[in-house]
Amino acid sequence: MPPKPDAPTSTPFSVSGLFRRPEMGAFMGMVLVFIFFSIFGYDRNFLSPFGTSSWMNAASTIGIIAIPVGFLMIAGELDISIGAMVPAAKMAMAISCGYYGLPFVVGLVLTFAIAAAVGTVNGLLVTRTKVPSLIVTLATLFSVAGLTLFLSLFLTDTTSQAMPSPEWAKFVFGSYHIWGLQSSVFWWFALAAMLYFFLHQSPWGNWIFGMGGDKESAHNAGIPTDKLKIGLFVLTAMAAALSGICEATLANSATTTTNFALIFNCIIAVVVGGVLLTGGFGTVSGIFFGTATLAIVQQGIGYTPFDRNLSSLIIGVMLLIAVLMNDSFRRMALSMSGKKK
Repeated sequence: MPPKPDAPTSTPFSVSGLFRRPEMGAFMGMVLVFIFFSIFGYDRNFLSPFGTSSWMNAASTIGIIAIPVGFLMIAGELDISIGAMVPAAKMAMAISCGYYGLPFVVGLVLTFAIAAAVGTVNGLLVTRTKVPSLIVTLATLFSVAGLTLFLSLFLTDTTSQAMPSPEWAKFVFGSYHIWGLQSSVFWWFALAAMLYFFLHQSPWGNWIFGMGGDKESAHNAGIPTDKLKIGLFVLTAMAAALSGICEATLANSATTTTNFALIFNCIIAVVVGGVLLTGGFGTVSGIFFGTATLAIVQQGIGYTPFDRNLSSLIIGVMLLIAVLMNDSFRRMALSMSGKKK
């Protein structure tokens, strides 16, 4: 069973030890891109509260989903149905609360129930059929998107729907707070803290690393791999639903448009955060830093004097540098601990 990257050790604190931590590459990458845009975007208020909130708000919508997606990737699986789950959750809330006028809490229960059902279907299909999760969730992506569009037209005769929310719901899920930070930022922080404990402090974390490192050995060791895998798919779908609820509550509306860009953004954030595509390695803090790095790059371009037509090139080069730096730190951490990946 592979080592748990954040498992506490008896080694005393040292600066060199700090730089050997698995998530240090992602952290250094985030610091470098932040310094870069702080210099070139200083005159355009990148460091202002508005500039800070712009990339943190963007990071939160990705980060809420990226950590559960990272869990699946550590376990050796992938879920791309999140691109359809987010608009499905938004429309479920809008139709139930906006069109039918149901209480907001009832809309929450219905939406999370739908998300749990989608996650369960994904998990059951992957564990029962042994078809790669990429293929299964690709099918689910289009199925959920098609079903969302069909039901929206069937029930409301439109592909977009207004969603008024009570004041408490706006405050909790879709409002602007100090420095212009959206409610989703605080959900992102809370979810990261809870899932950090789950992965790095609880016994279930070892199970996830075990599944990603050697699935057969993990199963032979008595780990309920199928149940755990289904649980991770449910967690990912419900995180996508939470992100959708926050977006719909903030915008007071929802549409059926599938968010394909979100799929790539989440995977990029997880990879930049140091999670291996082959599974068995990764940290919550690394994914957190990777998400922040991606958001800083995406939003920071708008605060620099560079030609906007070069934005994709700049994003690609900086993300590649971040990944290479992260890989160097990972190799350093593994060589110092005497492990091979």
